[in-house]
Amino acid sequence: MVSAALALESGYRLFALTIDYNQRHRVEIEAARKIALRLGTERHEVLKLDLRQFGGSALTDEIDVPKGGLTDEIPVTYVPARNLVFLSLTLAWAEALAARDIFIGVNALDYSGYPDCRPEFIAGFEQLANLATKAGVEGEPFRIHAPLQFMGKAEIASEANRLGLNAADSWSCYDPAPDGRACGRCDSCRLRKSGFEQAGVIDGTDYVA
Repeated sequence: MVSAALALESGYRLFALTIDYNQRHRVEIEAARKIALRLGTERHEVLKLDLRQFGGSALTDEIDVPKGGLTDEIPVTYVPARNLVFLSLTLAWAEALAARDIFIGVNALDYSGYPDCRPEFIAGFEQLANLATKAGVEGEPFRIHAPLQFMGKAEIASEANRLGLNAADSWSCYDPAPDGRACGRCDSCRLRKSGFEQAGVIDGTDYVA
């Protein structure tokens, strides 16, 4: 949401891609639809790609989402190569649209240590994008923008507030309760709550705990 709003603020037109990978927290798909509508996105595609067929993650398999807090290890909520898959699909659509700028909302400060959120990955993918596409080979390079990469969660919450966004439209929880509330205890909820508290900004999310 914040990444898209920053792109708009910088004068870009918005085309949004959401991947429905049969994730445990499917509520984020509806959140994406709401955000795309509010931001006036010219086109929003929801692409089905069932990563439950692969499994290997608490988000795509029958594995409990950890609720004990952040550790130094990459948690089981890591989905194998997820951002690589997502960016590859986005790159294909961008080339079809004749777009050359791709925005992704990854963060490498207040995060769970996922390798596909690191600046090295983003830089490496940009290089790959320009080797793997007709546009790149013919001198029309792609740029991968990750405007939130070096922001803490508090800074991101403050940016959402500055941009006039409704934080309650967005979704972070990996393991929603049956009644639709955010669990409040998974890594993603903990990072989100901490960021909004530090920023002194109202979150708007209804948490179980």
